[in-house]
Amino acid sequence: MTTSSTAVDPATGRRGPGVDDLDRLSLLSAVQAEFAARIPATDPEAPVPACGRWRVRHLVVHLGRIHHWAAGQARRRQETPLGRGPFDLGPFYAAQAAELRETLTALGPDATAWTLLGTGPASFWHRRQLHETLVHLHDLRAAGLASGPDAAREPVDVPAAVWADGVDEVARMFQPRQVRLGRVDPLPRTVRLVASDVGESWTLGAHEDGRRPDDPAATLTAPARELALLLWRRLTTAESGVRLDGDEAAVRAALAPGVVP
Repeated sequence: MTTSSTAVDPATGRRGPGVDDLDRLSLLSAVQAEFAARIPATDPEAPVPACGRWRVRHLVVHLGRIHHWAAGQARRRQETPLGRGPFDLGPFYAAQAAELRETLTALGPDATAWTLLGTGPASFWHRRQLHETLVHLHDLRAAGLASGPDAAREPVDVPAAVWADGVDEVARMFQPRQVRLGRVDPLPRTVRLVASDVGESWTLGAHEDGRRPDDPAATLTAPARELALLLWRRLTTAESGVRLDGDEAAVRAALAPGVVP
C-alpha cells in the first residue's frame, strides 16, 4: 500500500529522491498525440457523455485553452487571450499542445512556476496536465463510441500506474484544496480507496487541514483506472464495478460534485 516514502508530493508532482517515478512529460506527449489523432475522426457535434451539454468541439477547445493557460502559469506570465473562435479544431489543439510541451521542456522540471498550490516547480504541471489530458482523452473516446451502457468504458492505453497517479492527485491535492477554498465541506468521515491492480491505497479526507485521524467509514476497491474515473465523475459506482464495504452515505459525500473542480 502507499506509504509516505513513495507518495507523490502534491506541491511538486514528484515522488521522493531515489524512488522510481513516472516520466510524466513523455506520457503527456503521448496522450496529447492520441487526443489530437482522434479529433478529425470524431464528429464535433457529438455529445460528450459525462460533460453535461458539451459537444466534442467544446471539449477540444477547453483542453486547448487549458494547455495554453498552463503554459503561462509555468512561465509565470499571464497568458495571451486566444479569442472566442470558432477554431479549426485540429490545428487549434495541436498548437496549444505543442506550446505546453515546448514550454515545459524548455523550463525543465525545477523551474519556478505558478501552481494551484502557490509558487512551486514546473514539474507540478507535468503531472496536472497529464491527468487533465488523460481524463479528456477518455471523454473524447467516449463521445466517439456508439451509445450504450459500455460507451464510456473503452480503456485508454496507459499503464495502471498512471491511473493510480491520478487517484493520488485527487486524494492528496485536489480534494483537500477544494476544502481549503471553501468549494466543498470537509468530509464527515474518511473513505479509503484501494487500487486492486497496483497495490496502492489512499484515504479521502485524510489530508484536509486540521483533520484528526479516524477509521475510514467505507472502503472502495477497484482497479486504478476505475477509481480515477469514479473520482472524476466519469463513471458511477455501478459502472465502475467498484466493491463498496461500509457506509454508503460516506461514499456519496466523498464522491459528491465539487470534490474535483
